[in-house]
Parts: sequence; C-alpha cells; structure tokens
Amino acid sequence: MSNLMDYLDWRGDLTFREAPFNEVDNLILAQLVYVEFAGIVPAPGEEGTITVKEACELFFAAHDRKEIMERVSMTKTAAFVLEKMAQTERFCNAQLFGYINDISKEEQSQFSVVCVRLDDKSIYVSFSGTDNTIVGWRENFNMGYLSETPGQLKAVDYLNHIVKEDWKKIRVGGHSKGGNLSVYASVKCDRNIQKRIVKVYSNDGPGFSEEMIQSKEYQRMLPKIKTILPESSIVGMLLEHQEKFEVVKSSQSGIQQHDAMSWQVSGPDMVTVRRLSAQSRRLNRAFSSWISSVDNEKRCEFVETLFGLISSCGVKNLSDISVDRFKSTREVIKQYANLDKDSRTLLRSMLLSLTDQIGKARLEK
Repeated sequence: MSNLMDYLDWRGDLTFREAPFNEVDNLILAQLVYVEFAGIVPAPGEEGTITVKEACELFFAAHDRKEIMERVSMTKTAAFVLEKMAQTERFCNAQLFGYINDISKEEQSQFSVVCVRLDDKSIYVSFSGTDNTIVGWRENFNMGYLSETPGQLKAVDYLNHIVKEDWKKIRVGGHSKGGNLSVYASVKCDRNIQKRIVKVYSNDGPGFSEEMIQSKEYQRMLPKIKTILPESSIVGMLLEHQEKFEVVKSSQSGIQQHDAMSWQVSGPDMVTVRRLSAQSRRLNRAFSSWISSVDNEKRCEFVETLFGLISSCGVKNLSDISVDRFKSTREVIKQYANLDKDSRTLLRSMLLSLTDQIGKARLEK
C-alpha cells in the first residue's frame, strides 16, 4: 500500500512544469505546515523566502529525530515529509514564506499557516489543522456553536493581506481544521482574490452550519471546493457539507484514518472507494441529530464546562493526558466531583444525549 512518501519517491524527479499539480501534491503541502517553522520561514511582512531544502537543513539542525518520534502527536511525521521533499527535484526549490504559528488561550485559537511558491509560479496557501494543544482542540468544539471562530477570522484576514497582485494562480488547502479554515477564508475573502483561486482543498476538514453552506458567497465558491475524506471519516463529517467529496482508502482504521499519512496513493491519484463506511455514515447521522436537538446556548455551556474541567486538571497538551493515563483519569474524576451540581448535570445529560443518538443511528440501516 503506497502513501504520499512513496509518491515522493516515484514523482519526485518531475518538476511542476513537467507534471501538473495534483491532489497528492495538495496533501503533501497540507502536511508541510505542521512542521514548526518559527525562526526558519519568514513571517508576513519579513523580506525574502527560504527553499524547502534550506528550511529542512535548519529544522534538523535544531531538532533530533528521536525527540520528534517521542512526541505524542498524529502530525509529528510531517517533519519527515519535509525531509523527503527536500530530496526531490519537484519540491526542493519550492519557496516558503508568510509563516505564522499563533496560539492564544484568551481567544481559544490555534492558528498556523504557510505559503508555498512552486516552480510553475502558482501559490499554495496551507492552513494547519489542530495541533496537540488543548486550546486547538477546544476551537474545534467551538465550531459547533459559534457562527465564526477567531481562527476563521484570522484566516480571512491572512488571505486578504498576504495575496499580491502578481499572484495569478492560487490554491488554498489544509488538513483537518485547516481544511475548514481554507474553505472559510476562500468564501469570505475579497472578490478580486477569489477570482484567482483555482482550487480549495479540504482534507478531512469539518463542515459548516446550514446557514453558511446555503449563503450566496459559499455557493459562489462551491465549484472550486474539493473535499477529500478517508473511508471512516469522523472529523471531516462533523457539521454540514454540500460539496461532493472524494473518499479514499486508508491503511488505518477508525479515528486513526484521520492521519493523512495513512491515505493510499496510486501514481498521481488517491486510491478511492465508492462511499464512506457504514460506521462513518452512522456517526454522521448521530452527530447531526444531536446538534439539531441541542440549541446553541446548551452547546456553549457544554463546551465551557467540558474544557473547564480539563483545564482544572492542569492539562495543556494531549501529551499531558497520554503520559500517564491512569493519573489523568483520576484527576478528571476528582475535578468532576468538585463541579457544582448544575455543571455535573449538564455534562452528564449532554453525553447521555449524544450516546442515545449514536445508539439510534446504529439501529438504522
């Protein structure tokens, strides 16, 4: 089973002038933004660019391979995607610039993005998905009740200010939450920029509210949106989608299919299947039913209470949970017991409601 690393071995000797941009290239660039480029790639407003090869050399001069592999993160392998890209004719001289990695606890926002200029003069704007910070994961939950999140607003502002007049061909993309930000920014950005966007890629990114997807501005951008989901997609099936999506095979199962490194590749294409797995379709129906049965105020209260509970345990990153799961579980139970009666009742009722909807979905064919 081949993945995007195998693609780089097979396609790496061909420039973009020799072999046009394809959906696997999109997936590679959506992974690239997960690399920590602070101090390596110029930020917006800073002069110059840096090539993929140069960025790779600087990154691995500062980071040990063993340290990278010990991280508790689904996206840690992005560093090795960068390493492989630097060894190819296709990507080694691609220019990186406009890097931001902004985590704001106050805004409940984790926002990261980088621009890539390819040798065919096209630009790919790559928005990052959620990292392993609790702030980043809370922002995903906030999408369930906010009409717009701080990250979405930052994505629009970024696109409006980073795009130059001489950018004639723009692609915007991302993985997970980055896919959602890519679509949102493309739908809401200035019209003169929209005209130069040739494709918007959402790689297993969450959808939007019904109001958003029915809006005129969303409908105007709809023909350019390309959504790619793994068979057992969970994250990508959250909220509403109207665009048609491509379903790809994965070497993993369940939630692990969210890892784009598991998506199967054949030549310049993804290995596709006819439709989502039965499990994914059932969960989608359950989440949709649950969200429609709970008003925004209750969703907000639930998220506030849930993440307040997590924060009270001193958890800042997913690794804080994974290092000692037994200790983390005991702390959660302890802090739950310390919640006031109304908060405990809210958490219990909301989780029971979701469980009920999942049970009903399982009974449906």
